[in-house]
Amino acid sequence: MFFGINVTHIMVITDIDDKIIQRSQKDNISATALAKIYEEEFKNDMSALKVLPPTLYMRVTENIPQIIAFIKGIINNGHAYATHEGHVYFDIRSIGNRYGKFTGMSVAGGKRDIRDFALWKASKPLEPYWESPWGRGRPGWHIECSTIASSVFGDQLDIHSGGIDLAFPHHENEIAQCEAYHKCDQWGNYFLHSGHLHLRGSTEKMSKSLKNYITIKDFLQSYSADEFRMFCLLSRYQSAVDYSDTSMAIARSLLQSISAFIHDAESYMKGQLLCQAVDEVALWQRLADTKASVQKALADDFDTPRAIDAVMSLIHHGNCQLQVISKANGSSRSAAPFGAIVSYIRDFLDVLGIDLLHSVDSPGLLENVVEELVRFRSEVRSIALAPQEVTPSNTKDGTPPGQPRRDRVPLLRACDALRKNLEPFGVHIKVSALFMGTGTSMCSTFLHLV
Repeated sequence: MFFGINVTHIMVITDIDDKIIQRSQKDNISATALAKIYEEEFKNDMSALKVLPPTLYMRVTENIPQIIAFIKGIINNGHAYATHEGHVYFDIRSIGNRYGKFTGMSVAGGKRDIRDFALWKASKPLEPYWESPWGRGRPGWHIECSTIASSVFGDQLDIHSGGIDLAFPHHENEIAQCEAYHKCDQWGNYFLHSGHLHLRGSTEKMSKSLKNYITIKDFLQSYSADEFRMFCLLSRYQSAVDYSDTSMAIARSLLQSISAFIHDAESYMKGQLLCQAVDEVALWQRLADTKASVQKALADDFDTPRAIDAVMSLIHHGNCQLQVISKANGSSRSAAPFGAIVSYIRDFLDVLGIDLLHSVDSPGLLENVVEELVRFRSEVRSIALAPQEVTPSNTKDGTPPGQPRRDRVPLLRACDALRKNLEPFGVHIKVSALFMGTGTSMCSTFLHLV
């Protein structure tokens, strides 16, 4: 919709590393079985959050021959060396001052240079291993991503993503490895580093090891996947995000506002919502301006908060045009601009992974029942609001001419109470304050389920 670019997304599954080995030994289970258990849990969680799977998942253990060949290539190019213990290290000094260009940082450790990092680790007793020219062992952490990315994309990668904590040393070392192997000056064109998720009031990232986290399963007991996605979109991807019930309430409120506008606009287009004459020229111009603003925001390093603001501004101006009236005034409906606006908003949300069409879990039968309830309420209010005719026999109750009878005021209040009581269940009835004589208002009713 926005840039017309086909994306090939590869996700590497690290199914062998120090933590997996340690946990498997503690739980008396194979490292392979343990990794697959967590891999499936991860995939299930992503599906529950409506995160699309990548084009391809690639496991490290299924690419060991390619990793060994990649390490050989780095050694042959003069940028790595093997030790007598069976380890293979990347030789930082061999690339001059190019190491650290990404972060300007270095890491300690002993080898030829304190910054040298492992490409291959010699196996320890009881650890999984693979045969290699340097003896039994397994890949280092950084080499797996370089190898797999290169096997798919060759000597240049458009976009590499990950958390900000991976910038150093992981991504720094990936760059060094790939540029040494491919003999190129720039391997990755862009690195998108996402900020951490924090519990509000905490400076530490949400992490299982810190025990300051909420499981996705528990989270989805209180909020929807769409609400979490909106919560994320309200911050720049590279910024740290504070999670709290308040911030989630803001995301939920925005989605409800969007849904309410779409329902209002559709009701207006169908003739179910009577409104004053609409300024079509202003609406078309507002839509064009919004499209340009959203395109510019997303082209500016995916500035999703600014894009959301632009769409919410469009909705605000659309709502301002939907001024409810009680009776038709002879003006024609302006369905075209509202249809275009609704279509654009839905397409915009679809690109961002939010599907309002399927966000409502209410079955069609229940929706029909609620519509009948709302229709009944509207008829009761119409009867109660019928003005008192001026005759000698009906002026004894003190009702001013042209006003509803005082004995019908309780009916009006009961209708307003019903409207308010339905709101917590996601049923919203739009009201136009055209009659204020009894402390209640005349309404033009319609149904909105969120």
